[in-house]
Amino acid sequence: MKFSRIFLNRLQNQPDANDTVVVIDVLRSFTTAAVALANGARAIYPVADMATAIALLGRMPQSVSIGAVVGGDPVPGFDFGNSPSQLMQADLAGKTVVMSTAAGVRGLQRFRRARRLYAASLVCALGTAEAIRAAGAESVCFVITGEWVDRDGDEDIACADYIESLLRGDRAAPEQFAQRVRDSDFGRRFTAATWPNLLQADLELCAHPDLFGFAMPVRHEGAHLVIRQVERAVLAAGQG
Repeated sequence: MKFSRIFLNRLQNQPDANDTVVVIDVLRSFTTAAVALANGARAIYPVADMATAIALLGRMPQSVSIGAVVGGDPVPGFDFGNSPSQLMQADLAGKTVVMSTAAGVRGLQRFRRARRLYAASLVCALGTAEAIRAAGAESVCFVITGEWVDRDGDEDIACADYIESLLRGDRAAPEQFAQRVRDSDFGRRFTAATWPNLLQADLELCAHPDLFGFAMPVRHEGAHLVIRQVERAVLAAGQG
């Protein structure tokens, strides 16, 4: 299996159309997405702009909205902000989620033509690795979304390193990657207590390796991308 990296906010070549592409957003979009699925959401529609999100919500019964702008502040009028810890107690059974956040959603939209596309974070890293292996991927491109002018993005690089180590069969200790999430530039903002919408509880949840036993493949449904969870039992049945 071959591996490569792309940083979303740099000018780089696109991955080959036949690649498996894993878009990583640990802090916090794809941790929030994983919590939503774990709490019963049947599907997540990641959309890049608020107008599309509002229009989609109007066409979907039993839908809820999750949104944040650059910097992490919630979108006014949305049901939830991009806070996985606050979402942990929400009952989303059978609900459709429309999600509009910054980096992670933008990454999915940019690489929507990939042969196989996954949303990933540390909480579902092992499930993601198992799904990639079960699909027989030959090349995997990790998209790092968290690197900005003022952020090193190491929370996402750590997640990519962990998933790659699992795919290579290495016996890497998950906690070393969790600590890198906490120590990243963005991670330290959650502990500084100077940004009211960046919660310490979010950081601790985002830095919890393999909390959920599923992957988050991204499919096309008409003009939209849709994230649904695939459990390990389903993966095992597919390999049998």
